[in-house]
Amino acid sequence: MADEIILLDFWPSMFGMRVRLALAEKGLKYEYKEEDLRNKSPLLLEMNPVHKKIPVLIHNGKPICESLIIVQYIDEVWHDKSPLLPSDPYQRAQARFWADYVDKKLYELGRQIWSTKGEEQETAKKEFIECLKLLEGELGEKPYFGGEKIGFVDVALVTFSCWFYAYETFGNFSIEAECPKLIAWTKRCMERESVSSSLADPHKVHGFVVVLRKKFGIE
Repeated sequence: MADEIILLDFWPSMFGMRVRLALAEKGLKYEYKEEDLRNKSPLLLEMNPVHKKIPVLIHNGKPICESLIIVQYIDEVWHDKSPLLPSDPYQRAQARFWADYVDKKLYELGRQIWSTKGEEQETAKKEFIECLKLLEGELGEKPYFGGEKIGFVDVALVTFSCWFYAYETFGNFSIEAECPKLIAWTKRCMERESVSSSLADPHKVHGFVVVLRKKFGIE
């Protein structure tokens, strides 16, 4: 019996994009359901009653929540193609550490860059660049965080890149000027069909943020 895979998602979500990317790397077909987060569907509330958030992967009727957990699940279930996590336990732990670091730091700092002004924004920008430089150091001279092939940390981080244009525009700074190797890495990732087809258009994301800023009265 063929697997039934449904993804509950919201197009500008960098967390949802991780799942789209992992599914694309594995060559899996799935049904995409766009959620209206202001009017959440009964299916979303049923499948993620705890957090009531996207993304949710529904595999043969069973829900899996939280993007990094979903990506690991996809990697474990469909392990025969494009492995994302290393087989070595230590390397696997390191990959989980850096993916967790991305989760704990980048989203909130990015949000502060587009949603604040003045000193608060300057502090967020400074911290954001420091985080990216640390990640750049971890990348080193490797083509990908996963080594010669795209891996778990690449999937966790690259989806933020389609938000970089919005961060730079509202924060009035250049990520490439500060972190050229990291931007070279994002361009390398974007050459992959699995990445380019899974990530939202940066200008469309920027337009989405413009609407959010107006809604929150940040102009």
